Amino acid sequence: MAAVAGPGGHLGAVLDAARRGARETRRVWRGVVGEDAYERYRDHVQAQRARGAADHPLLTEREFWRDRTDRQDVNPQGRCC
Repeated sequence: MAAVAGPGGHLGAVLDAARRGARETRRVWRGVVGEDAYERYRDHVQAQRARGAADHPLLTEREFWRDRTDRQDVNPQGRCC
């Protein structure tokens, strides 16, 4: 039995596409502004540990951002602020 696509089906597909687009836009934006830096750091350390290469403790998110800010203050690089 074939499903009949009514107006609700089309609207649902449009909304799904809009949600996917919004998620992708958010993901890209977080990468551009550096908001995903801790997740990338955490994934990197976990991958190193899985290979037996990382021997240092994983920083908490708060420790990570404090360390990153301190390093940027000591060694300024091109940034907007």
